[in-house]
Formats: sequence, structure tokens, C-alpha cells
Amino acid sequence: MVRGIPLYKVMIVDDESWAIKGIRNAFDWEKYGFEVTGQFTSAYKAWDAIQASEPDLVFTDIRMPDISGLELMKRAKIQGLGTEFVIVSGYAEFEYAQEALRYGALDYFLKPLDVDMTDPFIAKLATHFSRLKAARNHLLLDALTSGDEDDIRRLLPHTDGAADRHYQVLAVYFGSETKDIRKLLPSGETSVTTVVVEAGTRKMLVVRMAEDTAGLEGRWTDAALMETGIHSMGISSISTELKHMGKLIKEADLSASRVFLENAAGAALYEPKLHLVKPCIAEMSRIIQGNQFENLEEYIQGLQNYFREHRLGMGEVVYLWNQAMGILVNAYSEELKDMELEFLNYSEIKERFEHFESLCSFLHDVLASIRQGNSRSLQEGDIQSCFNRMIAYIDGHFEEKLYLKDLSAQFYINQVYCCQLFKKHLGKTFSEYVSELRIRKARELLKQTDLSIEEIAIEAGYVDYYYFNKVFKKHCGMTPTKFRKSGL
Repeated sequence: MVRGIPLYKVMIVDDESWAIKGIRNAFDWEKYGFEVTGQFTSAYKAWDAIQASEPDLVFTDIRMPDISGLELMKRAKIQGLGTEFVIVSGYAEFEYAQEALRYGALDYFLKPLDVDMTDPFIAKLATHFSRLKAARNHLLLDALTSGDEDDIRRLLPHTDGAADRHYQVLAVYFGSETKDIRKLLPSGETSVTTVVVEAGTRKMLVVRMAEDTAGLEGRWTDAALMETGIHSMGISSISTELKHMGKLIKEADLSASRVFLENAAGAALYEPKLHLVKPCIAEMSRIIQGNQFENLEEYIQGLQNYFREHRLGMGEVVYLWNQAMGILVNAYSEELKDMELEFLNYSEIKERFEHFESLCSFLHDVLASIRQGNSRSLQEGDIQSCFNRMIAYIDGHFEEKLYLKDLSAQFYINQVYCCQLFKKHLGKTFSEYVSELRIRKARELLKQTDLSIEEIAIEAGYVDYYYFNKVFKKHCGMTPTKFRKSGL
């Protein structure tokens, strides 16, 4: 837990004010991510507040003159509220404890509270809520990205009967693991409802809902983002269709990925400009098909300047890459058959290249290798020795960020030739090799530990939970959650 950022709302209900004070003072709420948002001596008022704000946890006395703690639990269960309860009582009767637990109470505590027990008790509660939140978060994230409207409506709060809602998604990337999203969201804003979904250790999706588009036209300055620890933020277009949530998430993610091109913090609104890339593609086609490589360096440098000047984004990078791959493979299928020249989506591009400059450098090296006829600067024996040391390094560091450009420089092998060596000696690309190592590690952790899916993703080398989920499913045919449940 991060001190100062409350994660779970707590209410305390007891007909005796001294008892409320005792419960409030007995626990270090802030340390474990809790915030006491209400305290009531009237069970009737407490019930109204529980319905209105649906706190995560209620500490309640079991015997009260108006409504008992058990009755509060029953009402919450009947109404389908997600609130959990801890029963506190001065009565040690076993029947009360049994009934409380039967109705789903997390625990039964006797008054006066034993101060030696309070710290481990609230730590246990924090662990419970953390796991519960993670499970709900996974389900909601899967629903949003799947486009299943029924699942989205069932899991996303505030969507029942909301036929006229407008939806927008923010993809928020943080510069560190300390994340305080509250400053980003306007305080007191009643026209917009927001739901925050964890998508990785340093990534959040913020779903914004409003009755009209005007409520979703907020703007954020770079200075305001920096105050919250945000490195980059992408803002999607607006839709009235829940089934378009997956599309909105992709738009927001593409916009947030502007940092891939500019390496600077800031917010970016989704604005496709694919038509501006066509001249770049036409020039590349002219160079390749005409075998006119004499101005290669000038073209690559111009490409970077062009993208910067026109403030093009990740969508345009994906378009450039995939068009270039099509041209290269069609023109030099035999010469490039062992290289890593497959079509990629934006997540795969970010995983493979550190930034746009690295991608352009790779394109340059591919074109240069065609021009030079794949000449080698080292003897074959030297190259094999360097390649073996590279593989040993990858095997020991696959949980870290690895880029072929950096590794090829570190081990003195041209990165284009590296691609060919992976295919020749291992029968797979660099990306496939690293992914297999990471997924093998993830499978072991899923079977042998009770770490959360997010923790396993990090241990295996993935900071983006959603991307980890996609890669794992591609390799194993099921999500990490289903794999764990299957016992395979």
C-alpha cells in the first residue's frame, strides 16, 4: 500500500459513540490503504449512507436498538451491494458469531478491541481487499477489451439504464509505481462519472461517462500531469456505444504512445493522420523497387523529422512499419526470409523497439544490408562466439527490458544479421525466443506460487498486464487466470 492514497472506504456503525471512537483509533487505517468516510450511531442513517456510497467495508455492532448489524448485512446482500462487513460486539455468544459468518461477515471481533491484534487484523483485511479488487479488475478489463456489451454493462458501474451515455477512455502511464489518479479527475465534477481500471504496474485506464459530449471535453496541461506522476496520457474519441469500449481503449493507448516518438511527457488526443504517411511509403517504395540506396541515410533522417514536424502518432508508426514490411518482403523475399520482418501491432512495436529512432535504425540496417549484400565485418567463428554470449545473456536477463538494437551493439553483431542467426540456430525470431522464456517463467509461477497475475507479469518481464494477458493467451491458448484454475 502507498501511504496517503486511500484505496478502500470504511464506515463504522455503533449506537455508542465511545465504541466508534475506540474502533477508529485502534487501527492505522492510512497505513493499509483504508479511509474512514462515515461513522454513525444511528443504524437507519448508516443504511442510507451505505446505499448511497457503497463503502468497501463496514465495521458494525451486532446489537443496536434500531437495526442490528446482521440486518444491515442482510439488506446489503439482498440489494446486491459489494460492501463487506466486520461484526464487532461486546457479546461472546458463539451463536452470534456463527450467524454473522453465515451471512458472509469477514470476521467477528469482541469489544474492547485487543490492541495487539489490530495491526495483523487490518493487514489481513488489506490483503483480502487487494485480491478482491484484482479479481474484479481482471474481469472488468477483459470485458472492456472484449467488446461484450452484456459483460460490460454487468461489470462496469453506472451503466444500467444509461441509454444516453457518452463514453471516453484515458490511457494513463505513470513514471513510477506511485500513482495518485485523484488529482487528474476534477473535484466536485458531477456531470462526469469515472471508473479507474488497473492495466499494469504503471498503467491505468480511466473510463469517463457523461450525458453529453461537453462534459468530456476536459483538457489537461503537461504541468498538471507531472504533479500526479503521470508520464503520458492518451485521450480517445467519444462514443455512445458500450461495444466500442475496446476501440476507445486502443485509441487512448495509441495516443498515449506518442512518447514512443517524442520521449516527452504530456497528453495527446486521438487524431488519426494516416494520409500523411503515404508520401513516406511512396518514397520508400521508390528506393527499394528502384534499388536506389545512395540517399538512404538522408531518407531515414528525413523520416524522423517528418514524423516530428507533423506530430504523427503511434497509429501512423504502425501503418509505416506494416507498409514497409509488405514492400520489403515482396521485393526481397529470399534475401530477407530469415529476418524478423512480420506485421506488428502497436503493443508489439513498443515491446520490440525502445523508441521511433530505434525502429528507423532497424529499417536503415535492413536496407543497408540489402545494399551491401549482407557482407560481414567479423569472421564466422567470431560471430558465433558473440552470438552464444548474447544468448547466455538473454537467458539470464529475460525479465528485463531487452532490445535487439542494444544487444547487437553490446555483442558486436549487426542487428539485421542477429535476426538471421536467431532463425538459423534457434528456428525462431528474437522476439519469439524472449517471449517463450517469459511465458515459461509465468507458467511456473502460476503453478507454484499464489502471486497475483500482475505480480507474475512483472516477474516474467511484462509491466503491461493487458499485453501480458494477450501474449500468454497466444502461447497457451487461455488467459493466465484460466491457466491457474485449470491446474495444467
